[in-house]
Amino acid sequence: MKCEEKWSKIDLEYPLYFFSTGGCVMRTCVQPNGVFRVGIHKPHYRVRNLRANDCLLRLGRKEDGTPHDNSANFPTGDIQEDNGRWIYEIANPFSFRGATFIDSGWAASRAGNPSMISIKEPPECSLITILAKHGASGSVDRILQDLPKPLLYDLGANSTDPEELMLLAKNCCTMEFDSQDNPVGLVYIGQGEEARPDIDDFDLFETLANNPYLPDLYKEVMVLRPGVQGNSEIVGDWQRGKTHVFEYLRRNSYIPWGHYAANMAHNAVRYKTSSLSPADMRGLRHLYYQRMVVTLADRVGIDCPVRKRELTVRELERLRVQVLAAIQSADDHPATLWGWNFGYDYSGSGYRLHASHQMIHQQFAMVQGDMELLDGSRAMNYSCGDQVAEVVERYQKSYNSDFFTDYIHCIRGNTRADGGSGNSALLVWSDENVMLFVPKAQVSQWELQLLIIADADEEPVGNVIEADSSVRESIDCGILTAQRIFAGLGASMVTSIEFSKRLGISNGQRLLYSFLPKLPWSMGAFSEAQQRYICGHFPEDFATACRAKLPDFL
Repeated sequence: MKCEEKWSKIDLEYPLYFFSTGGCVMRTCVQPNGVFRVGIHKPHYRVRNLRANDCLLRLGRKEDGTPHDNSANFPTGDIQEDNGRWIYEIANPFSFRGATFIDSGWAASRAGNPSMISIKEPPECSLITILAKHGASGSVDRILQDLPKPLLYDLGANSTDPEELMLLAKNCCTMEFDSQDNPVGLVYIGQGEEARPDIDDFDLFETLANNPYLPDLYKEVMVLRPGVQGNSEIVGDWQRGKTHVFEYLRRNSYIPWGHYAANMAHNAVRYKTSSLSPADMRGLRHLYYQRMVVTLADRVGIDCPVRKRELTVRELERLRVQVLAAIQSADDHPATLWGWNFGYDYSGSGYRLHASHQMIHQQFAMVQGDMELLDGSRAMNYSCGDQVAEVVERYQKSYNSDFFTDYIHCIRGNTRADGGSGNSALLVWSDENVMLFVPKAQVSQWELQLLIIADADEEPVGNVIEADSSVRESIDCGILTAQRIFAGLGASMVTSIEFSKRLGISNGQRLLYSFLPKLPWSMGAFSEAQQRYICGHFPEDFATACRAKLPDFL
């Protein structure tokens, strides 16, 4: 069948294909020969000049005193561009994630000096100090109250002065204080279940509570104590030394199958991933593994007699093996859902710049296998890992080859995207079970991915239920390593997601995690909405920068 004929037949059924000079191939940079496919654009074009009028104006003067005008903006004829900056285009390994475009002009400077890939620490910020410098310190409390709202929000988000932040906190809500003027609680209005904290400005309240420089006692009273944010039940906990994690049930959630959140507790304050310990990560993740296994045990009718305490690693492992065997014969195929939004910012213009507060927490749920439709029939519901499964299936059809085998081959044998002779390694860290690497096509500047390379019973580990305790420990270490690297580079907002295989299915899919920082200069716009991801560095140079920030616990 000719490619044109095949295209007409698969256009609707297989939208992941595109034309190339080599024939009809799948839209992915992965190839069976172990070499990433990288496109390059060398811009040259002519532009017809359709301007009717000139608007010549003086812009100012040059250093030598001669006038500087805008005549360059009004060419007399057509424009011929013969040597535009090269742009590299890399289809994402996973077709559903679009393509990455690397501007060679931006990337070349970083290729020579990967240490440029970082975010500078923000400068100290204190309005009180400035007011005192100008003799207004006596009326500072009144001045803070009277600031325009945009300035107030920006100060609440960016101030590094604890005294200033405490004054702002006192002005946005009603608190109880002891004889030493330390906060001991909030004042509530209303009765019974209708009782709510007396907060005058919720946006300022939330912004202040998420500023790491606000003293911990204020953060505890405002948002961290169990129950202060509502009546969500605590259904699990994990405590070891200085580590303490609560597991909350999020009722009436947008996740309809039982939504849980593992939060660092009020007596284990963690506002920066640089302060997150291996024990903290172990506790956060243990609650996730435990909840998923216990939920599945209930689902398949396996009794778990443990109540009012956590499962030990050995107990969890025994139950996991039982559940895994039972789920193979189940009628539906559920999947796990795990995610982590780290970081918070609020703009004076009223835009909340990330979805979550900075206090460390992770969310998880068990996704059902199917759902009921309005007409009474049933259909498969959405799980993001299903899109990976589609790529694996269609890659096999396109190349008669296993996607993840080829992907790992491409990563390990990578050559630089720009064809240069510099460092070409994408791998940041690995052990016998996992590999942490920079994807060839990043959907967020600074994206990292964690791929589980271990097998279980001669099958790829495609979800956490298939992962034994050794593999889970490697996953936890890999996630913490990624977050510590981002902290070292200065990233303060990171979204992390899990692409999980459906349970009870054998399709060659491997468990994958994606870590997506939000950078001050790259929050996402129309390009990203089209799944065209613009990148200012070559992936190999970012991998070099990441390896320079590997944590000392490895």
